[in-house]
Amino acid sequence: MSFERKRFGDRPSGGSGFGGQRRDFGPREMHKAVCSDCGKETEVPFKPSGDRPVYCKECFMKRRKY
Repeated sequence: MSFERKRFGDRPSGGSGFGGQRRDFGPREMHKAVCSDCGKETEVPFKPSGDRPVYCKECFMKRRKY
């Protein structure tokens, strides 16, 4: 019996546990915001609280750390 089978049994991989498939929760409610970097109006999938910066897609990608 393999380690994986001993550890996880006969459960199907994917959809459950870590590294599984992403769930589809349907369309998300988008909220308007102004990018803290360039000032462009953008939409984000969360309601900005005002205490943290919000970035448009382009500025977010520039600031993203790998």
